[in-house]
Amino acid sequence: MKFNTTHTLKEIATIINSEFVGDENFLISGMNEIHVVESGDIVFVDHPKYYDKALNSAATTILINKKVDCPEGKALLISDDPFRDFNTLTKHFKPFQFAAVAISASATIGAGTIIQPNCFIGNQVEIGKNCLIHPNVTIYDHTIIGDNVIIHAGTILGADAFYYKKRPDGFDQLISGGRVVIKDNVGIGALCTIDKGVTGDTTIGEGTKIDNQVHVGHDTVIGKKCLIASQTGIAGCVIIEDEVTIWGQVGTASGITIGKKAVIMGQTGVTKSVEGGKSYFGTPIEESREKLKQLANIKKIPEILNQIKEL
Repeated sequence: MKFNTTHTLKEIATIINSEFVGDENFLISGMNEIHVVESGDIVFVDHPKYYDKALNSAATTILINKKVDCPEGKALLISDDPFRDFNTLTKHFKPFQFAAVAISASATIGAGTIIQPNCFIGNQVEIGKNCLIHPNVTIYDHTIIGDNVIIHAGTILGADAFYYKKRPDGFDQLISGGRVVIKDNVGIGALCTIDKGVTGDTTIGEGTKIDNQVHVGHDTVIGKKCLIASQTGIAGCVIIEDEVTIWGQVGTASGITIGKKAVIMGQTGVTKSVEGGKSYFGTPIEESREKLKQLANIKKIPEILNQIKEL
């Protein structure tokens, strides 16, 4: 998430009432999660296991719960609760905006686009040309939709990320300040849910077609010309490269990559990253030919046992 203007380290520290290490005029241009940070961004870290990863990331300001040696060219924000203060910054720079009407006056809708009854179009939404938005579609604030996109009834774009920190009294949600970005010529079926990024974008690439009742988690990036069948659940921070085919009732772990032109057969559990250009099946996932051989051999076990008894 990029700020509208750059801010100094001192200004950010004032917002969250924290100490800081570095030049008070050190410039900060945004905030992001560790996997999408860029120079100028703030990243937060609250566990020693991940200190080195955060300190050596592309982020130039680290919101951290312990005073440590600051890498050259970077700054620190010292907080007793970085998770809480990251939320404070998200609420400050991207506050919730009440929507007084079903289609926000700040939304932009391209020529030739049809929006059927009972849709909600949030603040600062951008919809391109010649789209068809069927009834009861909900499009949350800041969503970007390209040209020639079809979205079927009941689909929701831009709900919060499923991202929580366990506290003694329950679960604390990491507030989502990102977006959903839908590229040109995408088709999305009925009753799909695509969550916005925590600070970045959840992206559906050009020409991809998504069946009914598919879930896409936060910050996932789906490439061009993919096919995703119904009842598939894609976790957060997944990368699906171009021309991947995913059949029905597939589930994925978070943070994995599915390579270009891979085929994931139905009811597969994608527990790890897989190469492109191959077909996969099963849980845990394996190349489909190998998995099917294993299943065929399992069927032979009773016959083998009978042969052993006869010896």
